Amino acid sequence: MSYRVGYFVGSLSSTSINRVLSKALIRVAPDEFEFTEIPIGGLPLYSPDHDADYPAEARALKEAISASDAILFVTPEYNRSIPGALKNAIDWASRPWGQNSFDHMPTAVIGASIGVIGTAVAQQSLRAVLAFCNARQMTAPEAYIHFTEEVFQDDGTVTKPDTEEFLRAYMTEFREHVQRVLTVLPRQ
Repeated sequence: MSYRVGYFVGSLSSTSINRVLSKALIRVAPDEFEFTEIPIGGLPLYSPDHDADYPAEARALKEAISASDAILFVTPEYNRSIPGALKNAIDWASRPWGQNSFDHMPTAVIGASIGVIGTAVAQQSLRAVLAFCNARQMTAPEAYIHFTEEVFQDDGTVTKPDTEEFLRAYMTEFREHVQRVLTVLPRQ
């Protein structure tokens, strides 16, 4: 069985280390996963004023999530929380009230930072938002990646075997999480 995994890269930077991490995760992911990045950079700021008539970018976002079996969040930490662009995308996707795209969606959270604690605080912030959105979160293993250019190549190659194996195990666990959630709560 294959699973369509939509993924968000929380950074809008053209040199995002989390985009590099997403490439590494895709390289080591189980063969059953098909990945599609869900872009967030073109979204206007969310306002309830748009609930009656969503702009095209927001409709495309909700359609991309709907077309996914699971969602992977790969995010940096900005000021001890998640980037504004990612929060904005989540706000669009979870509205209008009663049309939450994340309801019962299998999800996983991971992130990289040049700091040694990775993105621990941002991930906790994101988890709180996803809990409110009723997403089915993979709670373990937690993955706070300390990013160095020596370990992560731009194409997603990981040069340190134990880091590559950790990421492979993380993605294997994500596949098992997706299978468990979708067994109980199949997507429409």
